[in-house]
Amino acid sequence: MRDTAASGKPSVERVDTAVYTVPTDTPEADGTLSWDRTTLVLATVRCGDVTGLGYTYGPAATAQVVHELLTGVVVGGSVLDVPRLNEAMHRTVRNAGRPGVAAQAISAMDIALWDCKSRLLGLPLVDLLGAARTAVPLYGSGGFTTYDDRQQERQLRTWVEDEGIPRVKIKIGESWGRCEERDLHRVGAARACIGNGAELYVDANGAYTAKQAVRVADRLTHHGVRWFEEPVSSDHPRTLAAIRVAVPMDVTAGEYGYTLAYFAHLLDAGAVDCLQADVTRCGGITVWLRAAALAEGHGLDISGHCAPHAHVHAASAVPNLRHLEWFHDHVRVERVLFDGVLDPAGGAVTPGPDGSPGLGLTLNAGRAERYRVG
Repeated sequence: MRDTAASGKPSVERVDTAVYTVPTDTPEADGTLSWDRTTLVLATVRCGDVTGLGYTYGPAATAQVVHELLTGVVVGGSVLDVPRLNEAMHRTVRNAGRPGVAAQAISAMDIALWDCKSRLLGLPLVDLLGAARTAVPLYGSGGFTTYDDRQQERQLRTWVEDEGIPRVKIKIGESWGRCEERDLHRVGAARACIGNGAELYVDANGAYTAKQAVRVADRLTHHGVRWFEEPVSSDHPRTLAAIRVAVPMDVTAGEYGYTLAYFAHLLDAGAVDCLQADVTRCGGITVWLRAAALAEGHGLDISGHCAPHAHVHAASAVPNLRHLEWFHDHVRVERVLFDGVLDPAGGAVTPGPDGSPGLGLTLNAGRAERYRVG
């Protein structure tokens, strides 16, 4: 294993990327976007005979950012000093624009560095970070606006009845809020399907206007909805804060946070009852843990957004975790590409159940190769 000359610590010797695109099982949409495929950008860092992996969900251009901007500041750095390398990556993208693709590239690299460090030490990442809980609660997430009643019911029953997940979320706000009655029909159908024993959440992805969101929320209360995600765009925290005061269910947002300052702005505005953060967007595990601490300082919980296997170890390490999103698309992709995925039975997952080091994931090259596009 090569050491850094200055510190004698194990150093990063090589960085690689790969891009995989997996078609969805059916066309999907939320309130403001539609898609038929999901792309995962994989980053790997090598230190001696140990390789750490990390990933993000984003465009293939994310891999180019890794090679052009990040590799040069990571190779030769100590794999033990992940926060130092995270800071170096953030500084080097200053003129490229940090929010968006650059932040996603940093996120994938940061996750890979934490995975590599914990593999070097022979520890599950949760043991390196230190656990605050044994199990991480989940909620099933999907319920796309393109689903008909039968598709939606089948998905909800899989989560609640087959897997025992007691919380589920569907998408509303179809066509930028222009299908309000269909939104409410689908919410009613979801409640009828899952019964009164499971929690029901909705996500508008910022599709509604402010007054429309309040009007819809009034009708959602009749179906016992407890979580209203992005009723309006999180770009407008004061509007979110006004809606939060006006409605009885929790108002949540944060998945589009690419910087720590973004989360501070949401929290300072009083915009959310539970902060969401995505480890594959916000700057990786290093920044996700800081976002959780910010939320705790405001007396609020944090919820992990999507990419469940990238989140689960960090999620287990914070005391103010509410839950983790078991997102249909990303669960499918992670089951295809990786070995070591977790079982959601009972509505929770436990990181590192078999003592495997790092994230506990390995790329299954045989299954993954057919989806590789870069």
